Amino acid sequence: MTTTAVRPRTGTTAERLPGAWTLGLHRGVLEIRQFFRQRDQVVFTFAFPVVFLFLFASIFHDDVGVRGLTASQLYVPAMMASGIMSTSFQSLGISIAVERDEKVLRRLRGTPMPPAAYFLGKIWLVLFTGVLETAILLLVGTTLYDVDLPSDPGRWLDFGWIFVLGLTACALLGIAISSVPKSGKSASSVVVLPFLVLQFVSGVYISIAAIPHWMLNIGALFPLKWLCQGLRGVFLPDSARVLEEAGSWEFGRIALVLGAWCIGGLALCLLTFRWKSRRDG
Repeated sequence: MTTTAVRPRTGTTAERLPGAWTLGLHRGVLEIRQFFRQRDQVVFTFAFPVVFLFLFASIFHDDVGVRGLTASQLYVPAMMASGIMSTSFQSLGISIAVERDEKVLRRLRGTPMPPAAYFLGKIWLVLFTGVLETAILLLVGTTLYDVDLPSDPGRWLDFGWIFVLGLTACALLGIAISSVPKSGKSASSVVVLPFLVLQFVSGVYISIAAIPHWMLNIGALFPLKWLCQGLRGVFLPDSARVLEEAGSWEFGRIALVLGAWCIGGLALCLLTFRWKSRRDG
């Protein structure tokens, strides 16, 4: 009597597939490569806040009532905050809407790739472009406008959590607003308009002292205002606190507001995100 050995099955299809984190990393590399292949988009994304910094710093270069501080130095952290929101909120809001309209999302949804991998890929793209944008503006600010880099490690720690929370909140809002445009063609108009308004009421282009109180209250409802304030607290001297509405940097409040927007933005994404366009039913 002979016994036939039965070989155990080695790995199912699910076991052979990489996990969501691995696929998300590969997806992120693909997203970054696709981004840099579109040279006009790359130039516009990274040059836009630098050009505006140069324009505003050239127009408003006088002292702002704080000894040793000029208006041009105030614009550096403000443009950094605007650049972070541009590479996250604006970039994701438009690109995802276009991919949905072109049925890219629908095709991806039909593959074995976990949905989380798609969003992880977008997060890697936003993180990479956000860090690069911030580094470029810091280089311009320190070389042309005498902005001093913090010597206190605590300031760099503050910069770290402000950057991460601000980027996360803006990215989640970008994913959420991507479901608003009815088509990819209208995405730019739908996303750029609220972003432009927020820049004016959040202290990016106009100093806090010159903005009407009711506009400041509107800006305070969204993350950009707190992102600007936090970055000013990191890169400007403590004497500049008097220029803030509350007379202080309010780091604790900044953490609460940005953290709340991270949670609220995630909830909005879960409630509103669609893989198909409205025309597809």
